[in-house]
Amino acid sequence: MEQVNFMTWLENMGLNHPLLIAGPCSAETEEQVMEVAHALKKTDATVFRAGIWKPRTRPGSFEGQGGKALAWLQRVKKETGLLTAVEVGNAQHAKLALEFDIDIIWIGARTTVNPFAVQEIADALQGTEKIVLVKNPINPDLELWIGAIERLHKSGIKNLGAIHRGFSTFRKSNYRNIPNWQIPIDLKTKYPTLPIINDPSHICGEREGIFDVSQTALDLKFDGLMIETHCHPDEAWSDAKQQITPERLIEITEGLRVRKDTFEKEEYLVKLDALRKEINAIDAQLIEVLSNRMNIVENIGRVKKQGNVAILQNTRWQEILKKVLDDGQSHGLNKDFVESVFKAIHQESIDHQRKIVDA
Repeated sequence: MEQVNFMTWLENMGLNHPLLIAGPCSAETEEQVMEVAHALKKTDATVFRAGIWKPRTRPGSFEGQGGKALAWLQRVKKETGLLTAVEVGNAQHAKLALEFDIDIIWIGARTTVNPFAVQEIADALQGTEKIVLVKNPINPDLELWIGAIERLHKSGIKNLGAIHRGFSTFRKSNYRNIPNWQIPIDLKTKYPTLPIINDPSHICGEREGIFDVSQTALDLKFDGLMIETHCHPDEAWSDAKQQITPERLIEITEGLRVRKDTFEKEEYLVKLDALRKEINAIDAQLIEVLSNRMNIVENIGRVKKQGNVAILQNTRWQEILKKVLDDGQSHGLNKDFVESVFKAIHQESIDHQRKIVDA
């Protein structure tokens, strides 16, 4: 798969801006769908999205209009020329999407976590020329995301891409789903030509942060955006807080900046090269410091073994965490960032000591 050029379908669209997929969270009524679709003709949107089958977290919420709404999307395409996109959750959904000539099919986060469901969908879509996108799984699991894409590719599907919609977390966060940008970056590193679309609506869970997340995605060279759009978002039947109006969509896209891949002037390249060398030197120092820390951790592990003392000393750990969080704040570092770094260091320290104590 590493050698495949997955970018072909996106290049064939001939766009001079990142791909924009927009439309309501749910297809509620035919009138609502058509109102949004015609409004989107005034925007940069190329693709109209709408939820037909809605896998809700809890029963009792609106779960979509089902297959009958596919005919509404056919009308959207006929009257506006917009491409159409829907989420499928099983093989039957996939077959119906093909039957109604839906242009883009995406697999949702709740489905990506289930390899059996993904395989059934892959079998139903075998050999299709349609574009198939895979949302990241709910939890931050890169291998599970890659596995879903690989299953589709092995079923003869060439027009593939990914959607980054953020990841569920138990921590208090400003996001509905934390972006965890490194995971889609790692996916792009493994498959450089795989188009990745950012979904700021699901990351934010509210309208206010959509612009900032969208700009970050473009700064990281994502290939497009999927933004939930509704003519009357406060009255939406699902996820009302994260949907924006077509007018606001225009404001957002007009304000976004698409940055160049590299500098054109030599003076900037020289400055950048010098700064990158500084980063390289600091990275080398970090590795050395971490190595030295682990040597001390192992010595502590030997002392604990001699004294028959438990590896985890929770009071000590809480003292360390409080101190580094306070120090990080005084240096202008994000609290969540510092906490995640030192939790990773702490886990690695436990692993090192366990090997010594258990030897």
